[in-house]
Amino acid sequence: MRIEIQTIDEFGNFFLENENSEILLLYGGAGSGKSYSTAIWLLEKALKERNKRFLITRKTLPSLKVSCLQLFRELLSKYNLSYEFNKSELEMVINTNQILFKSLDNADKIKSAEFNYIWAEEATELTHQDYLQLRLRLRRKNDLNNQIIATFNPIDQFHWLKTKVLDREKVSSFQSNYKMNPFLSREYIEQLEGLAEVDENYYRIYALGEWGVLQNLIYSNWDVVNDFPENYDEVIYGLDFGYVNPTALVEVRIKENEAWIQELIYQSHLTNSDLIELLKSRVSKDTPIYADSAEPQRIDEIYKAGFNIYPANKDIKFGINKVKEYKLHILEDSTNTIKEIRSYKWREDKEGRILEEPVKFNDHAMDAMRYAVASKENSLVDAFIL
Repeated sequence: MRIEIQTIDEFGNFFLENENSEILLLYGGAGSGKSYSTAIWLLEKALKERNKRFLITRKTLPSLKVSCLQLFRELLSKYNLSYEFNKSELEMVINTNQILFKSLDNADKIKSAEFNYIWAEEATELTHQDYLQLRLRLRRKNDLNNQIIATFNPIDQFHWLKTKVLDREKVSSFQSNYKMNPFLSREYIEQLEGLAEVDENYYRIYALGEWGVLQNLIYSNWDVVNDFPENYDEVIYGLDFGYVNPTALVEVRIKENEAWIQELIYQSHLTNSDLIELLKSRVSKDTPIYADSAEPQRIDEIYKAGFNIYPANKDIKFGINKVKEYKLHILEDSTNTIKEIRSYKWREDKEGRILEEPVKFNDHAMDAMRYAVASKENSLVDAFIL
């Protein structure tokens, strides 16, 4: 049985041609459709095979829930496909097949388990030891061939996925880019193509889907933590407006020279009315919000809705230097913030000179974080007429 939905031909052909391959590496640019196409492939397997065990994994559980699990549930709902779901165990049953959603922040979660099919999403988040543990789990008896699929952006040509897997192991690989995906919006395509004039490395990675070099990173002063501290000195919010691009809201809790960051909103196509409704359930109206000062009308509307909102200090160099004064602790459920900070870098010109400005791509949470930290001691509220 096949799911009668629109698919991307290049991916469908690759999966069918490599159905007997044990290791599939799908790497490519942003918006190429690799994650969506992988989900479709695995759902088709679940519908036509029986008594198989699937593992869908990412490094952290929060990131897994808001990406792969959400994608699977949306597809199953959209096409009215029947399944059982154990919410506490994050386990689906489809046509006698068991699909487990488990993170790899603790490798013990999958020890002693055996699977027929494994999908590692955003595989660059994983360590080589994580990957080896997954390979050990790919040993359940199968009348067909067991298979592991890794999907990722090729952000660094020195990453272990290239040097230890792609270059050394017997794998089937597929490089993709946005041109293969007929479902992308014109606005997003223009943004990707515009990277050619912004940063050559980002253009190679996120537009062409080619291996890049991870260098000139802006922040190294960060780690990932489970929760906020029990005590802190102050709380502030940073808000970066978007529509086609995501609107990003982060909460920042500060204690001396440390800052804890949690992503509260990261969503595209939010009108201001939509945003205000979300703010009502996610922020305290007494706590200051520092927002993109290029959108005074949106700030004014949110202020009139009863929120303590101010225009942010948008001086980029000043803001980045202020953020660097803190040891940053990003909460593990802030998946987009973590992904952004991993590759947030200074621009280079075509002669390779490093410029004192960041690449303007995948930086929405970075802007929101900077607005909060840079503005808390130097609010522009007096210059803003409410």
